[in-house]
Amino acid sequence: MTEFFNQFSRRKFIITAGASASAVFLKGCLGNPPDGSAGGGAQSPSAAQPVANISPEQAPETAAIKLGYIPIIESAPLIIAKEKGLFAKYGMSNVELAKQASWGAARDNLEIGSAGGGIDGGQWQMPMPHLITEGLITKGNQKIPMYVLAQLVTHGNGIAIASKHQGKGIGLQLAGAKSLFSQLKSSTPFTAAFTFPHVNQDLWIRYWLAAGGIDPDADVKLLTVPAAQTVANMKTGTMDAFSTGDPWPYRIVKDKIGFLAALTAEIWKNHPEEYLAIRADWVDKNPKATKAILKAVMEAQQWLDNFDNRKEAAQILAGRNYFNLNSPEILADPYQGKYDMGDGRKIDDKSLAALYWKDAKGNVSYPYKSHDLWFITENVRWGFLPKDYIANNAAKAKELINKVNREDIWKEAAKELGIAAADIPTNTSRGVEEFFDGVKFDPEKPEEYLKSLKIKKVAV
Repeated sequence: MTEFFNQFSRRKFIITAGASASAVFLKGCLGNPPDGSAGGGAQSPSAAQPVANISPEQAPETAAIKLGYIPIIESAPLIIAKEKGLFAKYGMSNVELAKQASWGAARDNLEIGSAGGGIDGGQWQMPMPHLITEGLITKGNQKIPMYVLAQLVTHGNGIAIASKHQGKGIGLQLAGAKSLFSQLKSSTPFTAAFTFPHVNQDLWIRYWLAAGGIDPDADVKLLTVPAAQTVANMKTGTMDAFSTGDPWPYRIVKDKIGFLAALTAEIWKNHPEEYLAIRADWVDKNPKATKAILKAVMEAQQWLDNFDNRKEAAQILAGRNYFNLNSPEILADPYQGKYDMGDGRKIDDKSLAALYWKDAKGNVSYPYKSHDLWFITENVRWGFLPKDYIANNAAKAKELINKVNREDIWKEAAKELGIAAADIPTNTSRGVEEFFDGVKFDPEKPEEYLKSLKIKKVAV
């Protein structure tokens, strides 16, 4: 497939010395309420690795950055890079990981930047970096340019359903449950929640419902609920479903709160999940530090994809400074691709586990521009973005993606790190994607994709 973004000029990677320093659904957005502490400050000496042989040409301009994260498995590459001393190894000895109370808080903290007590970037659902860049979800519609630098993970999410609906036909396929949704619609609508609108978890649940013939805007009630309230809401019966990421599926099942209708890995195998993105002004001022961060994250992703390391990874993530879990065992089975779905179905398949470096389609870490386009196309599908983003073969969407997606920096860092050429994608498109319902997304033809969808808000 041709590289479909080449008709737009690529933003040059320059150093601007005067730049300001300034889940029913899916997602890995469900975490324990943050305890107010950051994940840590400077790299701890006990975790320190030998510093890489950094040439003067690659030495970072600064050793400090503040990155936000939500306590779910998508954040693992950042946490492992810190705890294993990988940030320090590449000259970033003062990386602070700051636990965020919510996605809204992360956005607010990004707006003020680390100089104002906020953050410089971190873990993001998609397409938050694009929406922030456009000023569509910021205070006063302020445009804050961001760069997407890497994908952090694929899989690791599931659609959680309250126990009271067990045995009523709610699963990956919803054909047998349409009458239930219709019945509830006339009395108390089926209520599902996510933690931030227009992004991963909202889009996953919408896709799943619509594929089953259920209109997410007409047949159910969708809510935005802070992560700290989700489990309580499921327990009290005020919520029928939620998008959730590991380790919470196991907790929901273990506590007999509910069951899992589907894994996102079943809805779209090897799907794009959450990403590392940083303010553009920080990256432009610190290009070598940016690549140092990427090298550490890539090495952490490779370490995480060694399943022999996952017991240790679970212990690190479960710690008080990070996920604050009672036991790392809640992560152990999902990390091995073992899921007790809570309705009698069990999954034991490592290809459906969270994957950080490689999956069946190739490199997980590389940020394909074609995936950015899918997220934007889905925003158009549900009326979150105007149709002109997809008009003329998605010219406006592609222009935005070329501005935000810095896969070129990822490639530079990968080459400096010595990543094998076979593991560095040569095309910014991963090609045609296929979903569990047989629908295909061809990034060369986004309008045809929209036309093929029976349930949507946009008229095409």
